[in-house]
Amino acid sequence: MAKKKAKPRRKHIPQRTCVGCRSVQEKRSLIRLVRTPEGVIIDPEGKLAGRGAYLHNLPSCWQKGLEGRLAHALKTEISAENMAVLKAYMHALPLEETGSLSP
Repeated sequence: MAKKKAKPRRKHIPQRTCVGCRSVQEKRSLIRLVRTPEGVIIDPEGKLAGRGAYLHNLPSCWQKGLEGRLAHALKTEISAENMAVLKAYMHALPLEETGSLSP
């Protein structure tokens, strides 16, 4: 009896939705924000415990997210201190490039 040649398995790539623009991308291409007892913080490694939400590294996505979508996704209110930290991070992001996101 001849053995069937096994097809190589494709590696699963986790997908997440950006809270700002609602497009689905690979998890690693997005920035994770997480709700912790201390408040909302940026999770660069994507491994902190807590409820998380994702944003692209584009100012437009962060602007939409900080307007209220992020607080809704994390099911919490964002304190003024946390909002100041998040806005400072947003202003440090590179300027948007046209055509950088695929719908």
